[in-house]
Amino acid sequence: MIKVAIIGASGYTGVELARILCNHPAIALTAVTSRQYEGQALSRVFPNLYKKTDLICENLSAEELCSRADFFFTAVPHKTAMDIVPKLLAADKKVVDLSADFRIRDVLVYEQWYQKHTAPQALAEAVYGLPELYREAIKTSRLIANPGCYPTSIILGLAPLLKAGIINPQSIIADSKSGTSGAGRSAQVGTLYCEVADGFRAYKVAAHRHTPEIEQEINRLGGCNVNISFTPHLLPISRGILSTVYAQLTGNFDTEEIQDLYKEMYDDEYFVRVLPEDSFPATQYVRGSNFCDIGFKIDPRTGRIIIMSAIDNIVKGAAGQAVQNMNLMCGFPETAGLEGAPFFP
Repeated sequence: MIKVAIIGASGYTGVELARILCNHPAIALTAVTSRQYEGQALSRVFPNLYKKTDLICENLSAEELCSRADFFFTAVPHKTAMDIVPKLLAADKKVVDLSADFRIRDVLVYEQWYQKHTAPQALAEAVYGLPELYREAIKTSRLIANPGCYPTSIILGLAPLLKAGIINPQSIIADSKSGTSGAGRSAQVGTLYCEVADGFRAYKVAAHRHTPEIEQEINRLGGCNVNISFTPHLLPISRGILSTVYAQLTGNFDTEEIQDLYKEMYDDEYFVRVLPEDSFPATQYVRGSNFCDIGFKIDPRTGRIIIMSAIDNIVKGAAGQAVQNMNLMCGFPETAGLEGAPFFP
């Protein structure tokens, strides 16, 4: 059994990590940290974990943490992660970081969108944690930069087309909708019930911090250098992301040809479900799971392809993908702890 700790267990991602890890057959959850709830039982903070864990939230130094676990999930805000992750690596620990601090390979690009990067040495060894693209590198890494939720849905939807070179990367427009849990658990006016219920709106238009992460991976897949149009929206639901992505095809391709591209890339990927022709993803069919559902439609009038991708933003978009990465890093079956079917209804 590998001893595992969650640093930052009091947010939605932290509690989802705890929920999944409590049922993992090969690990022991040995520490959870929270400054806000220090001294309280995690199951008191999150009653859904009652009788699943008796751990107490603690506020521990890096040295104390290193004596308690071998593997760490850092579910902390940007900047905080780059302070603690190098200390964990120096102690020869393995880490999956769920912040954005190690996702962007170019320090200058990171600093344009976030803040000054103070741990470039750790950034240099980080592997972008999208298993469907970087599985072999993940297996041998000490530090995984867990992808953002919007990028996961968009990149997985586009990857087969970009690798095949059958869409114009300059034409990509990504239109994504997320449940309110994506904004985090901290109280803020914009995500209060009365501000969200019965409404639907765009936010951070042409300014969302996931944009450079999406562009980084699109450019690697397509061998290009493009800027995309990405617009996120807030849905009045608790969890789920539906991304609708538009791109111009570079030739006359039929549905069967494109379906074959998706099957070739994802047939052996347990967590990516390519839907049959004229079947389209919906957030309610991936809720609570680590699945990414993908469908597409060719628009012959415009020569565009419309790709739709649905994930649970807290699972495949965060905690579930983090556990998937841990499984690869530790030599466990990739699906360990993640086999459950989606919630429904």
